[in-house]
Amino acid sequence: MALFNKRYHPAGTAPGTLTKPRLPDARQLKIRLIDYDEKELTVIEDTSAEDCGPYLHRDTVTWVHVEGQPTEEALRQLGTSFGLHSLALEDVLNSGQRPKAQHFSDHMFIVMSLPLMAEDCVDVHQVSLFAGKNFVISFCDADFTPFEPIVDRLRIPGGQMRGLGADYLLYGLLDYVVDHAFPILEMLGLQLEDLEEQILDVADNETLEQIHRIRRELIVLRRNLWPQRDVINQLLRDESRLIRKSTHVYLSDCYDHAVQVMDLIETYREMGASMLEMYLSSVSNRMNDVMRVLTVIATIFIPLTFIVGVYGMNFDRNAGPWSMPELAQPLGYVFVWVGMLVIAIGMLLFFRSRKWF
Repeated sequence: MALFNKRYHPAGTAPGTLTKPRLPDARQLKIRLIDYDEKELTVIEDTSAEDCGPYLHRDTVTWVHVEGQPTEEALRQLGTSFGLHSLALEDVLNSGQRPKAQHFSDHMFIVMSLPLMAEDCVDVHQVSLFAGKNFVISFCDADFTPFEPIVDRLRIPGGQMRGLGADYLLYGLLDYVVDHAFPILEMLGLQLEDLEEQILDVADNETLEQIHRIRRELIVLRRNLWPQRDVINQLLRDESRLIRKSTHVYLSDCYDHAVQVMDLIETYREMGASMLEMYLSSVSNRMNDVMRVLTVIATIFIPLTFIVGVYGMNFDRNAGPWSMPELAQPLGYVFVWVGMLVIAIGMLLFFRSRKWF
């Protein structure tokens, strides 16, 4: 099973450049523009980067969402229309960046990690966000549109999101990315509970593989989601004119969610480590049980082997009165069998009384 398939997207350009070879299986670029205020909402599907520029000069909030692998031309057009920094655009192309927040003169650039489940494996996608005074630009290379719940909230006339600015839209996107980890962690938690029952019932190699798989998934989540808490905390501490004081309350709630995510990850990691110890202990106990049974059997046969070994010696009985005198007894064979059975049963009763098996 390819546990790390598609988790990291290696950087494909050198520092300071804005070129990247297109992936052979990259999806077609799709740009959606959403422009809104309290009264009106405009949604334009499959638009172009140059057509998004005029909306920047309106008094509305403009949200441009880019899906798929962006081209150099599309990024440059968006950068020119919205005045985006070239270094930030380079980080959009070089996916796999660590979550971070950068402030420029009139806009900020934020990188987040969006975890998704793909064939029982955690697949982490980079979400790049540009936020200005009245616009937000988001990039995501996931195989589906991740922010549809945000779009549905914007379609509600008179909704809270429609009446607030671009900084609240930025909060909504950040909160969605952070909260997207909860269903994945819940799934991993249920798998850990099932594995705990399997370990108590029967612990085999498949159980051990499942424990290691979940531990690897938790390591991937921790490595990618841990910096997001610092990103949101940085947005709360920085005195940026792009984020109003009224939005800090919502960002604080988002920060609490990020802390809860990390607490769950650490809890499940401890559970995974405990289950690994429980598995090893279960295997050791099963081995001890097997060795105990084998030891009892071997111990019972020690005196029996001694008896048959003695009477298996080839001494001539006619050599003298003390040369194997039992062989002259008509019931000697029966007496030997009865004696060995009595010894075996007596040893079993003794072992049982001592609770050795």
